[in-house]
Amino acid sequence: MSTATTDPSAELAELGKFFTIAARRIDAGETGPEMFSAAIDAAWHALVADPAAHEVFALQHAGRRLTHVESKGFGPIAWVAAYEEAYGPLPEIWFTDADGAVNTEAVTQYRETGTVIAEWDCGPKPGPGDGDDLTPAASYL
Repeated sequence: MSTATTDPSAELAELGKFFTIAARRIDAGETGPEMFSAAIDAAWHALVADPAAHEVFALQHAGRRLTHVESKGFGPIAWVAAYEEAYGPLPEIWFTDADGAVNTEAVTQYRETGTVIAEWDCGPKPGPGDGDDLTPAASYL
């Protein structure tokens, strides 16, 4: 593993792209995408700490409220092809932990195979007031 210097705006830029992909998946009747990047998830958690800012960010990037929910799993990341079609290859930040260490083995595997096999523990769901009343209003974390 190597250590990367990360810029918080890079994490937020990628979170915005992730939210856009989430909205497209939800609109297509698919499950929300898996959040497998600890670095980007840390930025998401920081944003969730300010519910008003989180709502503005989600509306800007997903066109709806999104709620951060626990969703554990391991396997192929289903949304990578949609990301690549919209934005190009995943940047290293997706393979970076919350401390800034890049998992170079995972980056290499992705670059060689075009697939990401990873563990995740959360993802987005439509939030309250966007037509999905299954998510409790107080559930921002």
